[in-house]
Amino acid sequence: MLITISGPPGSGKSTTAAQLAEAFDLDHVSGGDTFREMADERGLSPVEFNELAEEDDQIDRDLDRRLRETAIQRDDLVLESRLAGWLAAEHADVRIWLDAPLDVRVGRIVDREAKDLAVAREETRRREDSEAKRYREYYDIDIDDRSIYDLVVNTSRWSESAVTELLIDAVDAHDPASDEGQTPVEGVRYEF
Repeated sequence: MLITISGPPGSGKSTTAAQLAEAFDLDHVSGGDTFREMADERGLSPVEFNELAEEDDQIDRDLDRRLRETAIQRDDLVLESRLAGWLAAEHADVRIWLDAPLDVRVGRIVDREAKDLAVAREETRRREDSEAKRYREYYDIDIDDRSIYDLVVNTSRWSESAVTELLIDAVDAHDPASDEGQTPVEGVRYEF
């Protein structure tokens, strides 16, 4: 089974993806971890690396190509990234988008990364703007288009464990025979 978890920074992607991977005995591949490793290799923060990626499109293309190839080649994992649902496209069994209001997401980032609230808010805003611009330019993806997702969940409405339980139930209820009616991912330019 290939499950994708997508959403903005601080929405709970990493935590939820790890919990789903454990629940279904699947591997967990994180685009965010890979991106942060790439940034660290260059001695940059994720925000700085995002901005550099605006000037050097090969950064995104290399990351996205790896994630897409993983989705095409594997059917035993939870693939987690902002674009996971788009990159996995028709190969995904279940595509999930997680979200929460900006204040909630920034609060989580502050707790996770021990950052100043104002700094975290500005970095998150800049990061989201930068990524949305690049997704549109490179692949003609509107990151705000939720029509490709099987499930969209506001993670601020439930506890972490309740979100995971809700998603486990949804994945368990998934009927593979219904995939014929799955929303296709059309019009995306996969030009890596």
